[in-house]
Amino acid sequence: MQIFLTGGTGYMGSRLIPLLAGRGHTVKALVRPGSENKLPAGAEQVPGDALKLDSYTEAVRGAETFVHLIGVAHPSPSKGERFREIDLVSVRVAVKAAREAGVKHFVYLSVAQPAPMMKN
Repeated sequence: MQIFLTGGTGYMGSRLIPLLAGRGHTVKALVRPGSENKLPAGAEQVPGDALKLDSYTEAVRGAETFVHLIGVAHPSPSKGERFREIDLVSVRVAVKAAREAGVKHFVYLSVAQPAPMMKN
């Protein structure tokens, strides 16, 4: 299976990539400039910007599953603005890219608890 992943250099993504690759899946991971060396072995690097529409849509084509792991760590009401700027924007960009690329499965993992700051 071909899998496209955002957040591959983060806490969860850096642990998930080796597991997926170890099971024989082909993994492509979005990487922002400056983080290329943080991506674990087992994934093809896809340069792009998780907050910019259409910056990586073409690289998603062919993937059967999209795993979105981008988010603000340790969410709290004091981080509401950061949630809106990062979590919310990045998932909207990811969903659009996945739809346009014809991805069948979309997995969104968030550490944020349901809170008023998440209702938009």
